[in-house]
Amino acid sequence: MKKTAVYKWVKRFSEGRESVTDEERSGRPATSRTEEDIEKVCQIVRENRRLTVRSIAEQVNIDRETVRKILTEDLDMRKVCAKMVPKELTREQKQRRVTICEDLLERQDDILGHVITGDETWVYPETKWQSAQWKTANSP
Repeated sequence: MKKTAVYKWVKRFSEGRESVTDEERSGRPATSRTEEDIEKVCQIVRENRRLTVRSIAEQVNIDRETVRKILTEDLDMRKVCAKMVPKELTREQKQRRVTICEDLLERQDDILGHVITGDETWVYPETKWQSAQWKTANSP
């Protein structure tokens, strides 16, 4: 602690102050992290766990840093990637994929005779960060 701060506290206590807690200050109240805003953010994340902090902030109309604090501190969430997407395959990995595909093509008649299909599912390629989701500590 600096000497000037010590002198200020000595002066305050000699004038009759008994408490060491801060006194009320004038200024802008912290209204962004209200229970209502926390509940809004929680509801938005429940609907779509892949949203970014920026898009959540735009929906709730509060600051991005406040949304980040709500997610990490109040809701105890963190962003995790749903899958690992390799940036580049090695020559051996590429060759292994070609070999597997050639083997599947040779056996396609045998394999396709045993395939049972269900509903149609479209698969879109996505990056690692596009697959990231918000999770709580006890989420699977």
